[in-house]
Amino acid sequence: MSSYSLGELARALGGEVAGNPETRVARVATLENAGPDAIAFYAQARFVRDLRQTRAGAVILGTANRDATALPRIICSNPHAYFARACALLHPAHRAVSGVDPLATIHPSATLGKAVSVGPYAVIGSGVRVGEGAVIGAHCYLGNDTDVGAETVLWPGVVVYHACRIGMRCIVHAGVVIGADGFGNAWEQDDRGGHWVKVPQLGRVLVGDDAEIGANTTIDRGAIDDTIIGDGVRLDNLIMIAHNVHIGAHTAIAACSGIAGSTRIGRRCRIGGAVGIAGHLTIADDVEIGGKTLITKSIAVPGAYSGGYPFEESRRWRRNAVQIRHLDDLAKQVKQLETRLALLERKDQ
Repeated sequence: MSSYSLGELARALGGEVAGNPETRVARVATLENAGPDAIAFYAQARFVRDLRQTRAGAVILGTANRDATALPRIICSNPHAYFARACALLHPAHRAVSGVDPLATIHPSATLGKAVSVGPYAVIGSGVRVGEGAVIGAHCYLGNDTDVGAETVLWPGVVVYHACRIGMRCIVHAGVVIGADGFGNAWEQDDRGGHWVKVPQLGRVLVGDDAEIGANTTIDRGAIDDTIIGDGVRLDNLIMIAHNVHIGAHTAIAACSGIAGSTRIGRRCRIGGAVGIAGHLTIADDVEIGGKTLITKSIAVPGAYSGGYPFEESRRWRRNAVQIRHLDDLAKQVKQLETRLALLERKDQ
């Protein structure tokens, strides 16, 4: 369909229609830029001005805001999620044409399911299994004995090392590397001062169903046990996940974060951009970590955690940075003053 009426949207996605159910929309847009053929959503009070001024043909609203506009609207419990589903309905993803490009290289022992698409210059190794409807983009590499689940999409240039597994309906964006060796090295002293001995990385990477992995993210294989990415996990671009890390189902991690080896992150966690998490830690379920926070010890209690130093005018920031260097001395001085004050108070008594 090129457009949907609000009634048709509600029958497909749920929600309650207020206003004319025959209002038709053909696309989604922001409140600010929507036209009469578009549907937008409103969920935060700071956008109330945009709501009042919008030219959208219809709006998606939460139940608490059902009367915030007179425009035709759909009332639902979660406007943002409803908007996402409407977007998928009105703007369906392009489906690759099934078939194997003649420039692809596929080992005779590999197994491809029905309606698989393999792009030019893709390389599929021995013993690989690709599920029905999966898309293997141009220049992808699937190492020996790799599994790719049904309807999973690997965008161009994805590299999956040997024996790794990717679940069903996953999206893996360009430049992702899954299953490279973890950073495993043992120091050995010798008569020349010492050298590093590489520790063979014998584990795999196991990615669950419905996960999405952003461009140029890297996930190292386990040293002995496996690195595990749970069902429904969302990984942004340029994330580094070290060997033996476990990420629980439906956790989301923003760009440029790094997770050191053998750390376990719980389910439904939300981790901001440029977060650093040290190795061998455990993060509980339902933890939120603010951007640029450095986590150096385990978190056992769900909740929100933040760190880092907020920005300010440069000259003031430099002065404060100098003072931070002396915090230990200042703490000692305060302790000494407290001791002296306690002695004086006892004398007065």
